[in-house]
Amino acid sequence: MKHLIRIALPVLVLPTLAALPMLASAQLSGNVAFTIDYKFRGQDQDMLGKNDYAKTKAFKPAIQGGFDYAFGDSGFYVGNWNSSVNWLKGNSIESDIYGGYKFKAGVFDMDVGALTYIYPGNSSGNTTEIYGSAGYTDEAIGSFTLKYSHTVSKDYFGYAGNKAGSGLKGTNTGYLNLAYSKEIVPKVTLKAAVGYTNMSSDIRSLGYKSYVDYNVGASYDFGNGLSLAGSVQGANKQSSYLAVSNPGVDLGFGAFGRQTYSPNKARFIVTLTKTL
Repeated sequence: MKHLIRIALPVLVLPTLAALPMLASAQLSGNVAFTIDYKFRGQDQDMLGKNDYAKTKAFKPAIQGGFDYAFGDSGFYVGNWNSSVNWLKGNSIESDIYGGYKFKAGVFDMDVGALTYIYPGNSSGNTTEIYGSAGYTDEAIGSFTLKYSHTVSKDYFGYAGNKAGSGLKGTNTGYLNLAYSKEIVPKVTLKAAVGYTNMSSDIRSLGYKSYVDYNVGASYDFGNGLSLAGSVQGANKQSSYLAVSNPGVDLGFGAFGRQTYSPNKARFIVTLTKTL
Protein backbone atom coordinates (compact mmCIF):
# COMPACT_ATOMS: atom_id res chain seq x y z
CA MET A 1 0.00 0.00 0.00
CA LYS A 2 2.91 2.36 0.71
CA HIS A 3 4.11 1.78 -2.84
CA LEU A 4 0.62 2.48 -4.13
CA ILE A 5 0.44 5.77 -2.22
CA ARG A 6 3.84 6.86 -3.59
CA ILE A 7 2.52 6.30 -7.09
CA ALA A 8 -0.94 7.75 -6.51
CA LEU A 9 0.10 10.89 -4.65
CA PRO A 10 1.67 12.74 -7.61
CA VAL A 11 -0.92 11.42 -10.04
CA LEU A 12 -3.88 12.54 -7.94
CA VAL A 13 -2.67 15.62 -6.12
CA LEU A 14 -0.22 17.36 -8.45
CA PRO A 15 -2.81 18.18 -11.15
CA THR A 16 -4.94 19.87 -8.50
CA LEU A 17 -1.99 21.77 -7.05
CA ALA A 18 -0.97 22.87 -10.53
CA ALA A 19 -4.40 24.46 -10.87
CA LEU A 20 -4.00 26.56 -7.69
CA PRO A 21 -3.19 29.82 -9.52
CA MET A 22 -6.51 29.46 -11.35
CA LEU A 23 -8.53 28.87 -8.18
CA ALA A 24 -8.71 32.60 -7.60
CA SER A 25 -11.58 32.45 -10.07
CA ALA A 26 -14.86 31.60 -8.36
CA GLN A 27 -15.65 29.28 -11.27
CA LEU A 28 -12.94 26.76 -10.40
CA SER A 29 -12.73 24.86 -7.13
CA GLY A 30 -10.66 21.89 -6.03
CA ASN A 31 -10.13 19.46 -3.18
CA VAL A 32 -7.65 16.94 -1.84
CA ALA A 33 -8.32 14.31 0.81
CA PHE A 34 -6.83 11.43 2.77
CA THR A 35 -9.10 8.65 4.02
CA ILE A 36 -8.30 5.52 6.02
CA ASP A 37 -10.69 3.43 3.90
CA TYR A 38 -12.41 4.35 0.63
CA LYS A 39 -15.87 2.83 0.34
CA PHE A 40 -18.11 3.34 -2.69
CA ARG A 41 -21.78 2.60 -2.16
CA GLY A 42 -20.86 0.74 0.99
CA GLN A 43 -18.16 -1.44 -0.57
CA ASP A 44 -14.39 -1.37 0.01
CA GLN A 45 -12.35 -0.12 -2.95
CA ASP A 46 -9.06 -1.57 -1.66
CA MET A 47 -9.50 -5.34 -1.77
CA LEU A 48 -6.47 -7.03 -3.35
CA GLY A 49 -3.85 -8.20 -0.88
CA LYS A 50 -1.08 -10.78 -0.94
CA ASN A 51 -1.47 -13.24 -3.83
CA ASP A 52 -4.65 -11.31 -4.75
CA TYR A 53 -6.55 -12.58 -1.73
CA ALA A 54 -8.90 -10.11 -0.04
CA LYS A 55 -7.58 -7.69 2.57
CA THR A 56 -9.39 -7.89 5.90
CA LYS A 57 -7.77 -5.02 7.80
CA ALA A 58 -9.69 -1.83 8.56
CA PHE A 59 -6.85 0.57 7.68
CA LYS A 60 -6.65 0.72 3.89
CA PRO A 61 -5.73 4.36 3.15
CA ALA A 62 -6.46 6.24 -0.06
CA ILE A 63 -5.34 9.57 -1.52
CA GLN A 64 -8.06 11.51 -3.33
CA GLY A 65 -8.48 14.80 -5.18
CA GLY A 66 -10.31 16.60 -7.92
CA PHE A 67 -11.74 19.83 -9.28
CA ASP A 68 -14.99 21.36 -10.54
CA TYR A 69 -15.43 24.10 -13.13
CA ALA A 70 -18.68 26.07 -13.34
CA PHE A 71 -19.51 27.99 -16.51
CA GLY A 72 -20.45 31.28 -14.87
CA ASP A 73 -24.09 31.54 -13.86
CA SER A 74 -25.29 29.28 -16.67
CA GLY A 75 -25.71 26.30 -14.36
CA PHE A 76 -23.47 24.08 -16.49
CA TYR A 77 -20.38 22.45 -14.96
CA VAL A 78 -17.70 19.83 -15.58
CA GLY A 79 -15.37 18.09 -13.18
CA ASN A 80 -12.87 15.38 -12.44
CA TRP A 81 -12.32 13.37 -9.23
CA ASN A 82 -9.63 10.75 -8.58
CA SER A 83 -8.74 8.20 -5.94
CA SER A 84 -6.22 5.46 -5.35
CA VAL A 85 -7.99 2.07 -5.48
CA ASN A 86 -6.98 -1.58 -5.44
CA TRP A 87 -9.81 -3.91 -6.47
CA LEU A 88 -9.02 -4.51 -10.14
CA LYS A 89 -5.88 -6.44 -11.00
CA GLY A 90 -3.42 -4.21 -12.86
CA ASN A 91 -5.14 -0.98 -11.87
CA SER A 92 -4.49 1.44 -8.99
CA ILE A 93 -6.40 4.59 -9.98
CA GLU A 94 -10.05 5.57 -10.31
CA SER A 95 -10.63 8.67 -12.42
CA ASP A 96 -14.16 10.10 -12.68
CA ILE A 97 -15.15 12.52 -15.44
CA TYR A 98 -18.53 14.23 -15.18
CA GLY A 99 -20.60 17.14 -16.38
CA GLY A 100 -24.08 18.43 -15.81
CA TYR A 101 -26.54 21.24 -15.29
CA LYS A 102 -27.80 22.74 -12.00
CA PHE A 103 -30.95 24.80 -11.72
CA LYS A 104 -33.71 25.85 -9.33
CA ALA A 105 -37.22 24.39 -9.48
CA GLY A 106 -39.24 26.23 -6.86
CA VAL A 107 -37.72 25.39 -3.47
CA PHE A 108 -35.63 22.54 -4.90
CA ASP A 109 -32.02 22.60 -6.09
CA MET A 110 -31.92 20.35 -9.15
CA ASP A 111 -28.91 18.68 -10.78
CA VAL A 112 -28.80 16.46 -13.88
CA GLY A 113 -25.75 15.07 -15.64
CA ALA A 114 -23.57 12.15 -16.70
CA LEU A 115 -20.53 10.51 -15.09
CA THR A 116 -17.95 8.03 -16.34
CA TYR A 117 -15.78 6.01 -13.94
CA ILE A 118 -12.46 5.16 -15.60
CA TYR A 119 -9.89 2.58 -14.41
CA PRO A 120 -6.85 3.16 -16.66
CA GLY A 121 -5.04 -0.08 -15.84
CA ASN A 122 -8.04 -2.37 -16.30
CA SER A 123 -10.96 -1.11 -18.38
CA SER A 124 -13.26 -3.96 -17.27
CA GLY A 125 -14.38 -1.71 -14.42
CA ASN A 126 -15.28 1.28 -16.60
CA THR A 127 -18.87 2.37 -16.00
CA THR A 128 -21.04 5.23 -17.26
CA GLU A 129 -24.14 6.57 -15.52
CA ILE A 130 -26.63 9.38 -15.98
CA TYR A 131 -27.97 11.00 -12.83
CA GLY A 132 -30.51 13.42 -11.45
CA SER A 133 -30.96 14.87 -7.98
CA ALA A 134 -33.22 17.20 -6.03
CA GLY A 135 -32.10 19.03 -2.89
CA TYR A 136 -34.11 20.87 -0.24
CA THR A 137 -32.70 22.96 2.60
CA ASP A 138 -34.49 24.31 5.66
CA GLU A 139 -32.53 26.23 8.29
CA ALA A 140 -34.41 24.55 11.11
CA ILE A 141 -34.39 20.92 9.97
CA GLY A 142 -31.33 20.71 7.70
CA SER A 143 -30.61 19.70 4.10
CA PHE A 144 -31.97 16.71 2.18
CA THR A 145 -30.78 15.44 -1.21
CA LEU A 146 -32.40 12.63 -3.19
CA LYS A 147 -30.29 11.34 -6.10
CA TYR A 148 -30.79 8.60 -8.65
CA SER A 149 -28.02 7.20 -10.89
CA HIS A 150 -28.79 4.94 -13.87
CA THR A 151 -26.19 2.75 -15.61
CA VAL A 152 -26.07 3.16 -19.39
CA SER A 153 -22.82 1.25 -20.04
CA LYS A 154 -22.83 -2.48 -20.81
CA ASP A 155 -21.07 -3.25 -17.55
CA TYR A 156 -21.38 -2.10 -13.97
CA PHE A 157 -17.94 -2.01 -12.31
CA GLY A 158 -17.04 -5.35 -13.84
CA TYR A 159 -19.86 -7.27 -12.14
CA ALA A 160 -21.47 -8.44 -15.38
CA GLY A 161 -18.14 -9.31 -17.00
CA ASN A 162 -19.34 -7.92 -20.32
CA LYS A 163 -15.87 -6.57 -21.17
CA ALA A 164 -14.46 -10.07 -20.67
CA GLY A 165 -17.01 -11.53 -23.08
CA SER A 166 -19.62 -12.92 -20.70
CA GLY A 167 -22.47 -11.61 -22.86
CA LEU A 168 -24.15 -10.32 -19.69
CA LYS A 169 -24.96 -6.66 -19.14
CA GLY A 170 -24.99 -4.30 -16.19
CA THR A 171 -27.08 -1.77 -18.14
CA ASN A 172 -30.10 -0.46 -16.20
CA THR A 173 -28.52 -1.05 -12.80
CA GLY A 174 -29.88 1.78 -10.66
CA TYR A 175 -28.71 3.51 -7.50
CA LEU A 176 -31.01 5.61 -5.28
CA ASN A 177 -29.50 7.65 -2.42
CA LEU A 178 -31.05 9.90 0.23
CA ALA A 179 -28.58 12.13 2.10
CA TYR A 180 -29.15 14.42 5.09
CA SER A 181 -26.95 17.01 6.81
CA LYS A 182 -27.46 19.48 9.65
CA GLU A 183 -25.09 21.67 11.66
CA ILE A 184 -25.89 20.61 15.21
CA VAL A 185 -23.39 22.89 16.99
CA PRO A 186 -21.05 25.50 15.49
CA LYS A 187 -18.54 23.83 13.16
CA VAL A 188 -19.99 20.33 13.71
CA THR A 189 -22.28 18.89 11.05
CA LEU A 190 -24.26 15.67 11.36
CA LYS A 191 -24.34 13.66 8.14
CA ALA A 192 -26.30 10.55 7.22
CA ALA A 193 -27.16 8.74 4.01
CA VAL A 194 -28.85 5.55 2.89
CA GLY A 195 -28.64 4.08 -0.60
CA TYR A 196 -30.11 1.20 -2.57
CA THR A 197 -28.35 -0.53 -5.47
CA ASN A 198 -30.76 -2.35 -7.78
CA MET A 199 -28.57 -4.70 -9.81
CA SER A 200 -29.51 -5.56 -13.40
CA SER A 201 -31.16 -8.93 -13.94
CA ASP A 202 -27.97 -10.23 -15.61
CA ILE A 203 -25.87 -9.37 -12.55
CA ARG A 204 -28.44 -10.89 -10.20
CA SER A 205 -28.30 -14.10 -12.25
CA LEU A 206 -24.68 -14.45 -11.08
CA GLY A 207 -25.78 -14.44 -7.43
CA TYR A 208 -25.12 -10.78 -6.62
CA LYS A 209 -28.14 -9.41 -4.79
CA SER A 210 -29.40 -5.84 -4.77
CA TYR A 211 -28.42 -4.25 -1.48
CA VAL A 212 -28.74 -1.27 0.91
CA ASP A 213 -25.73 0.80 2.01
CA TYR A 214 -25.46 3.38 4.81
CA ASN A 215 -23.21 6.19 5.99
CA VAL A 216 -23.70 7.86 9.38
CA GLY A 217 -21.30 10.30 11.03
CA ALA A 218 -20.25 13.89 11.55
CA SER A 219 -17.67 16.39 10.32
CA TYR A 220 -15.77 19.21 12.00
CA ASP A 221 -14.89 22.41 10.12
CA PHE A 222 -11.48 23.80 11.11
CA GLY A 223 -11.91 26.77 8.77
CA ASN A 224 -9.96 27.75 5.65
CA GLY A 225 -11.41 24.77 3.79
CA LEU A 226 -10.04 22.10 6.16
CA SER A 227 -12.44 19.54 7.63
CA LEU A 228 -12.28 16.20 9.42
CA ALA A 229 -15.07 13.64 9.11
CA GLY A 230 -15.76 10.37 10.87
CA SER A 231 -18.49 7.95 9.88
CA VAL A 232 -19.67 4.35 9.98
CA GLN A 233 -20.09 2.99 6.46
CA GLY A 234 -21.17 -0.38 5.18
CA ALA A 235 -23.92 -2.39 3.50
CA ASN A 236 -26.17 -5.40 3.98
CA LYS A 237 -26.23 -8.62 1.90
CA GLN A 238 -22.66 -9.32 2.96
CA SER A 239 -22.93 -13.03 2.18
CA SER A 240 -23.69 -12.20 -1.48
CA TYR A 241 -20.38 -10.35 -1.84
CA LEU A 242 -17.67 -12.63 -0.50
CA ALA A 243 -14.02 -12.80 -1.50
CA VAL A 244 -11.48 -15.37 -0.32
CA SER A 245 -9.09 -13.86 2.23
CA ASN A 246 -7.32 -17.12 3.14
CA PRO A 247 -7.52 -20.21 0.90
CA GLY A 248 -6.72 -22.54 3.79
CA VAL A 249 -5.12 -25.96 3.26
CA ASP A 250 -6.43 -28.54 0.81
CA LEU A 251 -6.55 -31.90 2.59
CA GLY A 252 -7.97 -33.75 -0.39
CA PHE A 253 -11.57 -33.60 0.80
CA GLY A 254 -11.95 -29.81 0.83
CA ALA A 255 -10.12 -26.72 2.05
CA PHE A 256 -9.46 -26.56 5.79
CA GLY A 257 -9.22 -23.09 7.35
CA ARG A 258 -10.63 -21.27 4.30
CA GLN A 259 -11.72 -17.72 5.19
CA THR A 260 -13.75 -15.09 3.35
CA TYR A 261 -14.28 -11.34 3.62
CA SER A 262 -17.09 -9.09 2.43
CA PRO A 263 -16.39 -5.58 1.10
CA ASN A 264 -19.81 -4.64 2.55
CA LYS A 265 -18.50 -5.04 6.10
CA ALA A 266 -19.19 -1.98 8.29
CA ARG A 267 -16.16 0.18 9.09
CA PHE A 268 -15.52 3.39 11.00
CA ILE A 269 -13.81 5.69 8.51
CA VAL A 270 -11.94 8.96 9.11
CA THR A 271 -11.33 11.40 6.26
CA LEU A 272 -9.34 14.65 6.22
CA THR A 273 -10.31 17.03 3.41
CA LYS A 274 -8.90 20.33 2.18
CA THR A 275 -11.07 22.41 -0.14
CA LEU A 276 -9.08 24.74 -2.39
